[in-house]
Amino acid sequence: MTMPETSATTAATVGEAIGAEVLRPHAEDAFAGELAALAAADDRPRPARWRLSPWAVATYLLGGTLPDGTVVTPKYVGPRRIIEVAVTTLATDRALLLLGVPGTAKTWVSEHLAAAVSGDSTLLVQGTAGTPEEAIRYGWNYAQLLAHGPSRDALVSSPVMRAMAEGMTARIEELTRIPADVQDSLITILSEKTLPVPELGQEIQAVRGFNVIATANDRDRGINDLSSALRRRFNTVVLPLPATAEAEVDIVSRRVDQIGRSLDLPGGLEGIAEIRRVVTVFRELRDGVTADGRTKIKSPSGTLSTAEAISVVTNGLALAAHFGDGVLRPGDVASGILGAVVRDPAADRVIWQEYVETVVRERDGWKDFYRACREVGA
Repeated sequence: MTMPETSATTAATVGEAIGAEVLRPHAEDAFAGELAALAAADDRPRPARWRLSPWAVATYLLGGTLPDGTVVTPKYVGPRRIIEVAVTTLATDRALLLLGVPGTAKTWVSEHLAAAVSGDSTLLVQGTAGTPEEAIRYGWNYAQLLAHGPSRDALVSSPVMRAMAEGMTARIEELTRIPADVQDSLITILSEKTLPVPELGQEIQAVRGFNVIATANDRDRGINDLSSALRRRFNTVVLPLPATAEAEVDIVSRRVDQIGRSLDLPGGLEGIAEIRRVVTVFRELRDGVTADGRTKIKSPSGTLSTAEAISVVTNGLALAAHFGDGVLRPGDVASGILGAVVRDPAADRVIWQEYVETVVRERDGWKDFYRACREVGA
């Protein structure tokens, strides 16, 4: 006899179908297999309410091979000590501030740290110029508030409040985008580990396992510097740009492959030459000198970060897939590079044109790229 399908069954089926089509799964979902394998192999001491030991968290971020043969893919390619210091900070009562220029994987590292430590990377406050204090502290359900007055039922917990109550890791992205007076609402939370609710005459006290990971950069316009009092509550870890071209090529290749698979774009090694070319252009313009050190060049106003290189290559793959033969070629990345470099239509365009004519045109094996740059308006 066939049982009738219940609404709960239908909802579960729909949820599974939607989950299979999620464009960007949370880290704890996308890498659930690796996290489970690490948890099974992890016999080291774990801080209170941590899903993994600090050693296992670092292994999850940096990659490695477990005793059972499970390969843990690296999530961060860079100095090991940086991740070790970040993980160790979270194991203390100090909050962690990931600082760096745009595009140095601050958000990526923050998400994966929270996923590995707490199993949940979604307790997130996204900082903007309009972020209110309620996003960090708490808000109110105004229907409940008007009907019954201040009560716990009318209280709307922020991600930070939830993390405090449950011993989890809260994330605050773009902390320096948040107005200074709202930033400082964190001071009591980070120093006293408590969140007063004066309307109720109560307070929320953080339980063991609670911590905060914040990200910030000091290059964007419209940022609000942290007060000295708030900065002292954080341990600051600076995430640098990749040290070598090969390291940056590796990062871009890995991330583009992940994004490409989620978008059903062609991958493989056919595009590695163009990835290397994009990285070379970005690094030379960032550094103000060609890779061989012989020619000094002007740097544009943009950051030309690794994240922007990933975006340029991903867009190029989409062009190749939908309007080409599926193989990444110079013409597929030229327009993306132009858009990334020329942020100031006057000054940056001159810098780009000089680079194309003095460096690209004279470089062996770059004739196709030179023609593509000329076609898109260099």
